[in-house]
Amino acid sequence: MLTIKSLPIKKHQIALPLLVIVLSTLAFFFNSDILPFHRELFIQGEFWRGFTGHFLHTNFNHYALNISAVVLLWALHGQYYNFLNYSVVFIVSAITTSFGIYVFSPEIMQYVGLSGVLHGIFIWGAIKDIEHHDKTGFILLIAVVGKVIHEQVNGASESVASLISANVAIDAHLWGMFGGALIGIVSLVRYYKSGKV
Repeated sequence: MLTIKSLPIKKHQIALPLLVIVLSTLAFFFNSDILPFHRELFIQGEFWRGFTGHFLHTNFNHYALNISAVVLLWALHGQYYNFLNYSVVFIVSAITTSFGIYVFSPEIMQYVGLSGVLHGIFIWGAIKDIEHHDKTGFILLIAVVGKVIHEQVNGASESVASLISANVAIDAHLWGMFGGALIGIVSLVRYYKSGKV
């Protein structure tokens, strides 16, 4: 029987997703040239761009899509969120996204948006579902991995590119997913080693 769970509204579950929304909103309205990931400036030592660029967006549609995804992922997996694990997953996914783009996607000269990090948070949440014996975790894991593989094989959706007025950085989704998967797998291994299975 399908049951509807209550929303995760405890302070430790909602504080950091809300902070991401606030920072993204401020970045949207007070856009600054010192924030986006820009390859040449990153090479010249402006390394903060590998983190701050994730909070910027190309237009309102891009912003609204990413903020909606933050909320949906919170509703889906917010029961697992706390100050430490959300911070770690967010930061590691941001690093793997920026590092992956910098090293393996040299054609990407600029990058903004949360989508790489959100793919990391999504796959981490799916792995946490599996850790907690929720069978939907396997479905979500297959879905997000399948989506990223589809993008790598067939390219980005033209309708999404048109909507956000920019090329969809599908490689960001791939590298962000790796970050979230790394933290999720570490958590899963620790869980199984703890003997709580």
